[in-house]
Amino acid sequence: MGYSTITLIERIISQTLTSSTPESIGTTVDLLKIGNTLDSNLIPEDTVEQYIQWADSEIDSAISELYVTPLCEFSNFETVLYSDIDEYNDYVITTNRCPFYPGDNIILTDGENEERHVIETIVDNVNSNIFTTELPVQYAFDAIVTRIIRVSYPNPVPLISARKAAANIYEKYFMAESSPSESEYGKMLRKLARSDINNILNGRTILHAQKRIGNRFYNSNLDDRYGLPNIEISDNNVDEV
Repeated sequence: MGYSTITLIERIISQTLTSSTPESIGTTVDLLKIGNTLDSNLIPEDTVEQYIQWADSEIDSAISELYVTPLCEFSNFETVLYSDIDEYNDYVITTNRCPFYPGDNIILTDGENEERHVIETIVDNVNSNIFTTELPVQYAFDAIVTRIIRVSYPNPVPLISARKAAANIYEKYFMAESSPSESEYGKMLRKLARSDINNILNGRTILHAQKRIGNRFYNSNLDDRYGLPNIEISDNNVDEV
């Protein structure tokens, strides 16, 4: 997967392309997923992944003058498992509170076994320390000795990628045969994505844990900062850097 995930796409894209139909006849549907799940008959997962890849390539080309691309993941939070994960408990419960969200990538490791998962739902909305994963945890991890590491790309890169991918998917599968063939919703998503990219290029937003390309022949983190103008972004120059 690229900078964003299918879960992020599902929460951004218009409900015109989502479905509440169960995958198999006779099964129930989670009410929380109605309108938040892509119609797999119309948009398969490999198609979404391709659009994410194209969005990521646009981001890399835009910020390559300031950062080494492609960007790398980094750990932005670490805690330990509070309760064992076994046949009696499939919830992931952490000891420390942290604002986990659906779509976050986590790594479970006890030093010998390691699994990577994507958060599906937050069970405890108050403390945000109990959640489920999209795929079941295969190994029986023990509490206390198991570390939970949240990894991500620097913000707002995942959101930029998700907005670009969602806008392009929406335009192709819903607006391509319409007139006009470009929707206001797609324009808004691209405008927000471009504004975030401009903030990176103008020096307002710094991508943490990434290697910068300075204006000298060594790491710019050691001595100086970018000599870029910090201009105001208005509606008229969203697409102008």
